[in-house]
Amino acid sequence: MATTVRRAVLSLPAAPLGPDNPLPALRAPDGVHVLDERSQGGLPRDMARQIGYEPLRSLLPVQVRDGYGRERAERDFEAVVMENAHLRVTVLPGLGGRVHSLVHLPTGRELLYRNPVFQPANFALNGAWFSGGIEWNIGATGHTTLSCAPLHAALVPAPDGGVLVRLWEWERLRDLPFQVDLWLPEDSEFLYVGVRVRNPHERPAPVYWWSNTAVPEDPGTRVLAPADEAWHFGYERALRRIPVPDREGADRTYPGRSAYPADFFYEVREGERPWIASLDADGTGLAQTSTARLRGRKLFVWGAGEGGRRWQEWLTEPGSGGYAEIQAGLARTQLEHVRLEGGAEFSWLEAYGPLAADPAAVHGADWPAARGAASAALDAALPRERVEAAYEAWRGCADTEPGERLATGSGWGALEVLCGGHELPGTPFETAALGPEQEPWLELWRTGVFPAPRRVVPPGPTLVAAHWRDMLETAPADPLTEYHLGVAQWHAGDVAQAVRSWERGLALAPSRWPLLRCLAMAEALAGDPERAADGYAEAFADLAEESRGGEAWTAAESALGREAMTALLAAGRLPQARAVWDGLRPALREQGRFRLLAARLLAAEGHAGAARRVFEEGFELPDLREGEEVLAEVWSSLTNRPLPQAYDFRMSPPR
Repeated sequence: MATTVRRAVLSLPAAPLGPDNPLPALRAPDGVHVLDERSQGGLPRDMARQIGYEPLRSLLPVQVRDGYGRERAERDFEAVVMENAHLRVTVLPGLGGRVHSLVHLPTGRELLYRNPVFQPANFALNGAWFSGGIEWNIGATGHTTLSCAPLHAALVPAPDGGVLVRLWEWERLRDLPFQVDLWLPEDSEFLYVGVRVRNPHERPAPVYWWSNTAVPEDPGTRVLAPADEAWHFGYERALRRIPVPDREGADRTYPGRSAYPADFFYEVREGERPWIASLDADGTGLAQTSTARLRGRKLFVWGAGEGGRRWQEWLTEPGSGGYAEIQAGLARTQLEHVRLEGGAEFSWLEAYGPLAADPAAVHGADWPAARGAASAALDAALPRERVEAAYEAWRGCADTEPGERLATGSGWGALEVLCGGHELPGTPFETAALGPEQEPWLELWRTGVFPAPRRVVPPGPTLVAAHWRDMLETAPADPLTEYHLGVAQWHAGDVAQAVRSWERGLALAPSRWPLLRCLAMAEALAGDPERAADGYAEAFADLAEESRGGEAWTAAESALGREAMTALLAAGRLPQARAVWDGLRPALREQGRFRLLAARLLAAEGHAGAARRVFEEGFELPDLREGEEVLAEVWSSLTNRPLPQAYDFRMSPPR
């Protein structure tokens, strides 16, 4: 059977993504994946160096995606289906290029954990993320900001004369273009994935890449990799070298035998073939392997505790079954970033397919024999030499210009290529992709003037790279330009100059709340909660007076209202916090974050019983952050009763 590639429509119960948060992300990313300082001593030198190399300090210029909810309705997603006699691969270009499904046709077996719903949750670096399938994580430690974003997609001639599906985009945290080429040869039981990350700049850039595969987690599932040791990282933020498979009396290669969510980064020996496999009680499942560039392998488990089980339910629907993640990355751990020199590139080939090994050996007590059985089965199914040959063949078409277009990504890459004059054969960022968000920046580049909007709207996204900051500094100093310049200066670490720019803009600004909010955030992060509270109260009052109908204004009111109430409560300004609550649109007061803030406000006002009733009546936080324990903290401040199961998302052992 010749390989076919066709467009399709995938229908799923789906929660709406909603609008992006219009407030620039001035606060540094949370520290969920930050290593405790006590763990840094004694690490291998190369690992320690890469952990310290350019960790992400800002989400800018990316906007936070927190407008999603949890009410699902049937929705159609554009899909691309690749199929030969062995595999059917379903790809979602509009959702980060996620491989949604990988079916082994002779047995009808789904090799991945295929989520039956689309439910965004707060796991990506910028918020919205969803579980299941194979995702391509680029940018910085964590799930990519492109998790729920469209990628460019097109058909390209494959090395064997067939066709491959190319996905590409411009990653904005590091300003790097990348491509993912999905190739299913006619007679192959493995899906090939060619990946390339390029640095078109003169300066070096930090690179992060982890391919993340969700696999079904059954009681008999075991994850195998060519390692006798692993680096354990949990939500207590400690990195420790541990033996594989046993730790503290339990075999941790069985995902269900861990109590709490944790990462296990396998120490794959130098020169060893890199691979990882998830095999069930019968010794069958999925294997992933690659060329040597992709050296890291990892197992992520949710654990058997209440919090881990609650998260699994939260990400899908009851009865869907659990999952674990097997991953492959550029470094040993996900705490590291790898230096890519200016003008250079990283590339590699991955392969995904079914694997069957002797179950007695796979599940035996002899770990070397268990991983040896899986390794031998992989060598028989897909010899290492075949992967190397496929990589060399793919490299010959990596620069081939795409043909028929299947999907369109963002216009940010087109803007950067146009303004930077970059040559990127194989991944065209065409001016046709430019849209309304890029228009003012295109005009700034062409004319030296940042245009004023035709009508009063919340400010659009800010660009913060050095060349854009230089353009803003030489543009006429109107209030909107000063606002964007301040954000770019803040990103560059020049806090004092950012504050001065915002203060200059404030003097003549017809719309004051965006600048007031930036100044209030600066006060909060400088450790002055009183001045921050004053600024937030003024900012929200100005927004409430100016706000109009429409999604953008509602999103601005929701985002600023959350920040303002939080700051006012922290400063003990209860009447002003109550004023913000009273000034909200009624529909916003029903949002989960505002229900929680209402409980906190009631408790601070001395109404603990009323605050408990907010919990007892029930509410959900759609944007509850990975590792966030605010629900448990507020509940424990109200009562000594056990935390209700519906609110138990705790991911770390009791302290």
